[in-house]
Amino acid sequence: MSLIGSLVLVVHFLLLAILSLFGLHRLSMVFRWFKYRNFTPQSPKMFEKLPKITVQIPLYNERLVAKRIVDSIVLLEYPADRLQIQIVDDSNDDTSEVIAERVSHYKLQGINIEHVQRTNRHGFKAGALKEAMTTADGEFIAIFDADFIPTPDTLLKSIHFFTQTDIAMVQLRWEHLNRRSSLLTKTQAVMLDAHFGLEQHVRCASDMLFNFNGTAGIWRTSAIIDAGHWSADTLTEDLDLSYRAQLAGWKMQYLNHITCPGELPADMNAFKTQQYRWAKGGVQVMLKMLKTVWKAKIPLVKKLESTFHLSNNLAYLVMMLDTLFFLLPSLYLRAQYDYINVWWIDIALLLMSSGGHIAYLYFGQVVLGRSKIRALAKLPNLVLLGIQLAINNSKAGFEALMGKESEFVRTPKTGELQKAEHTYKSENQASQGFKNKPHYKPLPPKGAIFEFLVAAIYVVVLVWAVIYQYWFILPFVSLLALGFVMSAVNSFYSHYQLSRHA
Repeated sequence: MSLIGSLVLVVHFLLLAILSLFGLHRLSMVFRWFKYRNFTPQSPKMFEKLPKITVQIPLYNERLVAKRIVDSIVLLEYPADRLQIQIVDDSNDDTSEVIAERVSHYKLQGINIEHVQRTNRHGFKAGALKEAMTTADGEFIAIFDADFIPTPDTLLKSIHFFTQTDIAMVQLRWEHLNRRSSLLTKTQAVMLDAHFGLEQHVRCASDMLFNFNGTAGIWRTSAIIDAGHWSADTLTEDLDLSYRAQLAGWKMQYLNHITCPGELPADMNAFKTQQYRWAKGGVQVMLKMLKTVWKAKIPLVKKLESTFHLSNNLAYLVMMLDTLFFLLPSLYLRAQYDYINVWWIDIALLLMSSGGHIAYLYFGQVVLGRSKIRALAKLPNLVLLGIQLAINNSKAGFEALMGKESEFVRTPKTGELQKAEHTYKSENQASQGFKNKPHYKPLPPKGAIFEFLVAAIYVVVLVWAVIYQYWFILPFVSLLALGFVMSAVNSFYSHYQLSRHA
């Protein structure tokens, strides 16, 4: 075999090995959960006098949810003289008019609420939060995105964890307002359940570094400033600040038992936009912070865990590189040189990589007490949705590695509110879908044509594998081809359906 041929095989198995490490890390979350499943945050002492809290609601062109969040946030149960509300508005559409009207309405009722506006979007969300803090007078900053609806007692249930003076931030578990709205939202909810109910819980319980999720959390104001304040040099300012604060000596707490419901992206293109921002921002923070993590005086196990945490979005890029550029050549070379019997290496590595993720998603439902049978039934859709994100998130990771900057693109919200696992109801919008959403602007189906082309490549591999009787690879390649076709079709169909009512 030539040097180039040997190199192709080495790279193929190396990429598969990297994928298997990501999968085994996910599997380790499951095993670690059994060790920490009974962990509950230390029962806090009670503040003798409640501290002052500033609640910040950052938003940009969110007219479909602006009224809802303002009307909800004023219902927070907290002493009026201890609560300041800031609607941090960067909008350049009629959202600002909606907010101005509601803020004026509640000011007349004596509520301490402000409409904080800027003349530019410098720094995007991070810049808006940083500028708003110049007029914030709270010892603590509670942040809720415009599509989240905290329950009235949210602050009272969570503020007392800050009696521990080294706690910088407490993160609440996300729940989902429109969980049962569609197959897409049901599948997204399962993915997020695993992140919160399993991953965040395990990292917090085992004293690993973890992250604020950008919303449904409370920060100590002095910790934000001490860590270097909000920074806009990545698309995930929440992850960035979390690592800087913890490496500066602060601790954070995850409260699995306190939930805050939010709205999931309602169509495939909006979902891809959100995932693109999260994936690219995650890799940006990896490039920014990983060297600092390894230089920090923290245990080796924390450094390793943080490495997986910050680099996990690169798994998509690794998968695409292998399956598009090295899988078929490696199969061809093995057929030519009679190395076909090493197929078991592929199988073992593929099972470790995919099996770990599947177990992680399944147990994400189990740990929250959901039906095990329903969790199993959802696994095929979860696998396909993961494949559908591959090109989108690979592009995000590649652009981050190349240093290409991009705008912070918000995830469009519909204002749809459906009864999920909590009895959250909208007065006028429950179950109305998009027909009553004339101002919802669907995002274009970016990348859908390329997804069709990639699916065609996998079909070629599939046909080649059938001709040469490489049966072991058929299930994996079939799933990849099906996933990309579904992603492209869903993107075009969602755009078409939503455009009809836009």
